[in-house]
Amino acid sequence: MPKLFWIGVAILVLGTGPLVGVMLGAMLGLTDDPNSNPVGFGLLAGITFWPGIAMTAIGILQAVRRGAGK
Repeated sequence: MPKLFWIGVAILVLGTGPLVGVMLGAMLGLTDDPNSNPVGFGLLAGITFWPGIAMTAIGILQAVRRGAGK
């Protein structure tokens, strides 16, 4: 896979991971507040989600084109 694919995956994991972690923690009862409002993690996820998806998709397209060219 091209480097752009892995950069996109890293952006997705690092950008949305904290929010998913807080949501899972609240769902499992690990936090005092079951309806926590992690604004900072939500903003981070919102800013990084679509660029990560776009970079991952472009990396997949590059891999397909390289495979089709052989």
